[in-house]
Amino acid sequence: MLRFSGSLLRYPARAAFAWYAGMIAVGTLLMRLPLAVVEGATPLTTVDALFTSASAACVTGLTVRSTGNEFSGFGQAVVLALIQVGGIGIMTVTTFVVLRLGGRESLRHKEIVRHTLGGAGRDLRRTLWQILRMVLACEAAGCALLVAWGCREGLSTWSVWESCFHAISAFCNAGFSLRDASLAADRAHVAVNLTIMGLIVLGGLGFPVIRELAEALRDAFRGRRTRLSAHCRLMLVGTFVLLAGGTLAVLVLEWNNALRGMPLIEKLLVAAFQSTTTRTAGFETVPMASLTNATLFVFMVLMLVGGGPCSTAGGFKVSTLSVLGCHAWSKFRGRRRPTVFHRAIADATVDGATATLLLFALVAAVGLTGLLFVEQADAPHHAPENVFLDAAFEVCSALGTVGLSTGITPGLAPAAKLILVGLMFLGRLGPLSVFAAVARVEASDRLGYPTAEILVG
Repeated sequence: MLRFSGSLLRYPARAAFAWYAGMIAVGTLLMRLPLAVVEGATPLTTVDALFTSASAACVTGLTVRSTGNEFSGFGQAVVLALIQVGGIGIMTVTTFVVLRLGGRESLRHKEIVRHTLGGAGRDLRRTLWQILRMVLACEAAGCALLVAWGCREGLSTWSVWESCFHAISAFCNAGFSLRDASLAADRAHVAVNLTIMGLIVLGGLGFPVIRELAEALRDAFRGRRTRLSAHCRLMLVGTFVLLAGGTLAVLVLEWNNALRGMPLIEKLLVAAFQSTTTRTAGFETVPMASLTNATLFVFMVLMLVGGGPCSTAGGFKVSTLSVLGCHAWSKFRGRRRPTVFHRAIADATVDGATATLLLFALVAAVGLTGLLFVEQADAPHHAPENVFLDAAFEVCSALGTVGLSTGITPGLAPAAKLILVGLMFLGRLGPLSVFAAVARVEASDRLGYPTAEILVG
């Protein structure tokens, strides 16, 4: 039986589990306050407050109430704070606070940073400062650009707040918007689209990749040539392929549907933006319900893949898919070990990628079954109210911490919302980390067994 054992402070997976659960609980209490909604609006129920808090802390973006119209300034600030802390990582923030208060660099803190930021073998304080400066610089630059692009309609306190909110939400891949129609009003605005897309991609690449690219750029200015690591190059290539493939898919599948009547530049912008935002960001410039079933299925796949390790994005990660692709290609060519960029991929890495993908698929299947049971326990398949694709899309969006929806989120039963909360929590921490947090410390393989010959494929 799975059970807690050992100290929460000793094992990073358990510490992250406890801290994220605590942050969601605090957010739930704050969002339950009448102060969190505008005057005249109905206060959130406990389930809706929990859903909103979990969606923000897990940087998902699924909403049951209008963030811009029904939440007060206090409520919006709570959501934004949860997004920021959840995006950087609660363990990163708490470790930074401990060190700033005079704490020592313990092995536990270094292990936490290695898991959340990929800072193995580096000075802990220096790594944290680099990451925080990088995050603030990206978000500040994005906010400044959005404010500048919005000046055409006049500068106001609300426009500045909206720009800051959307910049942080984009970099943290959260997808929360202060507009009910998300960014549909700016779907033809090239600068706004490129700014939001740039923030999403940067946040989704992962802190190790961003740090490595920044160092390579600095060395290039100094006239020194830097060779990027295999992981960095794999992430860049994988991200480009998925973004380009998603863009092409939207253009082909929606040319005579959602994109009909748009100028060519607008079609390209919408396709590129939606391909980018399905990488766990959750913004939209066209309603998801207006897209074809084929496009929604492509988006479901992209949502589950997500972004990079040690990033603000969710999903089972681009690097995981890339490793499995290299492994399959090596088997197809008859090679014993997969390689990438003239480097061999360790067997442990392939095993970890396989376990991650299978676990994600299992969690998605169980979550979808539970959601369909709660919402359509007595509805036959041929009933007109059957919403299998809507439910599957919702599950992939929650598990991938994306936030896109075909519009069924507010009308879900409380039990269905709780299922999505669990999926968002699993998606943010990673199923492997969550199961490690509630399992025994390590398995003991004292006995050896003869090798079994099992046919596969």
